[in-house]
Amino acid sequence: MDLHELTRLGQATDYPDDYAPELLQPIPRSLGRAGLGLDEEDGLPFTGVDLWTHYEVSWCDEGGKPVVAIAEIRVPADSPNLIESKSLKLYFNSLNFMRFARRDDVLAVVERDLSAAADAAVRVTLSAAAEAGTMPAWPGLCVDDLPLRTDVYEPDPALLTVTSDEIVDEVLHSHLLRSNCPVTDQPDWGSVLIHYRGPRLDPAGVLAYIVSFRRHSDFHEQCVERMFVDLQQAGAQQLSVYARYTRRGGLDINPFRSNFEVLQSSWRTPRQ
Repeated sequence: MDLHELTRLGQATDYPDDYAPELLQPIPRSLGRAGLGLDEEDGLPFTGVDLWTHYEVSWCDEGGKPVVAIAEIRVPADSPNLIESKSLKLYFNSLNFMRFARRDDVLAVVERDLSAAADAAVRVTLSAAAEAGTMPAWPGLCVDDLPLRTDVYEPDPALLTVTSDEIVDEVLHSHLLRSNCPVTDQPDWGSVLIHYRGPRLDPAGVLAYIVSFRRHSDFHEQCVERMFVDLQQAGAQQLSVYARYTRRGGLDINPFRSNFEVLQSSWRTPRQ
């Protein structure tokens, strides 16, 4: 399947003024998972969620006065489809002149439409645009200051090595993640957090592995799932991988995958 034909990314597009749920473009997750040897019918090695934050949500009240809000969208990782990002932006823009009596009415419509596209229950919360967000410190060891000499800029799981058979419970994170949109080839910047239990991984190798995504083209969700598979094969027995990407067009996509815990906090940095 040609992603350029399937998505609206990189295409000139009119932004609609009228409600248009048909703009939402589902993309089968199986397209990316097949290359990782993952088969939904056999069971996935993780659960999780794609946590989207949309900073440019607006509609009108019954009198025609605009309302603005920030939406947090949770798409379950076991949904058959992810939702293509530009189609989501276009969909939310189609609500800009739609009139709603209550905020709950907006939620009902949006959850219904996104759930239909994902083919699973999508949950949405709306907060006032003026509400102050919190930025809790990222836990664990930041590997970014470790020395590194590399020319490997495509994902290489061989960079992940075990330094000890001692079983540890460790959290590592990096803010040096860069990957590329598989349709437009635009760079996507982000931070990634890894929580694992298992034989101790070499932190320098984890840094080199994260940096190796620098030329890699894939959707955010698929990058995180590739990391999960590679880290698990490297020896992580219990594992969580969470990536927080910078927003583009008012929207960010932040996948979380784990085989033993739920997302505890939506960590972010000032650039996110």
